[in-house]
Amino acid sequence: MYYAGIDLGGTNIAAGIVNENGQILGKVSSKTQVPCSGEDLIRRLKETVLKAAQSAGISFSQVSKVGIGCPGTVNPVSGIVEFSGNLYLRDFPLKDLLEEALQKPVFAENDANAAAYGEYRAGALQGCRNGLAITLGTGVGSGIIIDGKIYAGSNFCAGEMGHMVIQYNGRSCSCGRKGCWETYSSATGLIRTTQLKLLTEDPCKKSRIWENIQMDLDRVNGRTAFDAMRQGDELGRSIVEEYISYLACGVANCINTFQPDILCIGGGISNEKDALLLPLQEKVNQLTFNHENSSRRTTLCLAQLGNDAGIVGAAFLGE
Repeated sequence: MYYAGIDLGGTNIAAGIVNENGQILGKVSSKTQVPCSGEDLIRRLKETVLKAAQSAGISFSQVSKVGIGCPGTVNPVSGIVEFSGNLYLRDFPLKDLLEEALQKPVFAENDANAAAYGEYRAGALQGCRNGLAITLGTGVGSGIIIDGKIYAGSNFCAGEMGHMVIQYNGRSCSCGRKGCWETYSSATGLIRTTQLKLLTEDPCKKSRIWENIQMDLDRVNGRTAFDAMRQGDELGRSIVEEYISYLACGVANCINTFQPDILCIGGGISNEKDALLLPLQEKVNQLTFNHENSSRRTTLCLAQLGNDAGIVGAAFLGE
């Protein structure tokens, strides 16, 4: 049996054909044009998922259902996108329109929730009862799995862990609050920290980082501080330690709130692997309850599916 999964983002539409074991047999992507009419969006989604079937070497008639993850507030019961700022959508009947276009059952969900479900069905959260998936990207995305099901809350907005405040009256966030976790622990937050440290703590430009970025602050990215740390640069080490402290604060808050079996971390910064995970684990152990009972401690690990998590999770929606 084959399922289609669509990961709808503000920049790209990714679609794949997934089998019952969670393996992607073929996938394609296309550009998301925003803003665009609802009719044009549905057309683009249809074209992309049909091309995914071609890539998998199957007829679309063999696909039994289609799932789609979309940023914003998505009602999984009605399939209506109540609000998505990135896509300029409000009260958009995504499920009904896509079902009409594809003549297949369609299931819709928030994109971060779909990604978490993908890790639950075929990745790092597989086999657990309760789990959290945290994604360190432009923001901090998160999805919650409780008793094997996506937890979205009574208003479908649950799981916005990136917008819990970890620094009172701290950095301004796009959500309108100050001090949100994502302003410090996202890739964007790490870039900002690196730039500020270079300007305030290294005015004489002695750090190796300046050479690495060719004296251009706009060249700073999420790898910059980690690369410098590996080169023995003291400022790079200091920035990484501060970043991991912020990240640990939020991760510990998540664990203390939900006490999941597993919490996995994905996104671009997770590519640092042990350079991120090992010091993070040490700090989290100091900040969480039940840390003395190692047999019941939350397992902290890296996500396994990468950018495919949203496709896989979307494909399994409705089960």
